[in-house]
Amino acid sequence: MCTAGRCLRSGSAAFFLSKPVDSRVRLASARLLCSASSDIQKDLGEMVKKDKVVVFMKGTPAQPMCGFSNAVVQILRMHGVDHYGAYNVLEDQDLRQGVKDFSNWPTIPQVYFNGEFVGGCDILLQMHQNGDLVEELKKLGITSALLEAEKESK
Repeated sequence: MCTAGRCLRSGSAAFFLSKPVDSRVRLASARLLCSASSDIQKDLGEMVKKDKVVVFMKGTPAQPMCGFSNAVVQILRMHGVDHYGAYNVLEDQDLRQGVKDFSNWPTIPQVYFNGEFVGGCDILLQMHQNGDLVEELKKLGITSALLEAEKESK
């Protein structure tokens, strides 16, 4: 659904998309980000806390537009993480730069757990490989599908 509206702070016209990709992943572009840098940072602070897991990526979980974003989606999928917020930075240049400034991290994708910055693709891959991701997901109340598969194989 495409919606037109006005930024609540500046009153400028804005458009945003908010649509379910399926029953599990909520996809949205930056909702009415205002032009002022402090406003964007405040909005991002709210966005990263909307879901237990939030990913700022190029493309969507259904159609990633870069290999690194695809890798993050695949890692989350392997762990059975189906409920997360995904924001396509290609739809909004202010979001793309704003999230880099917000995290002080120069690349996309960016992953957040409970509002805290985790890292990008390389960090998530390392956590997956060394088992830390299973533990971090457990802290979020998410049982990794890989842990479940391991229990079933024994």
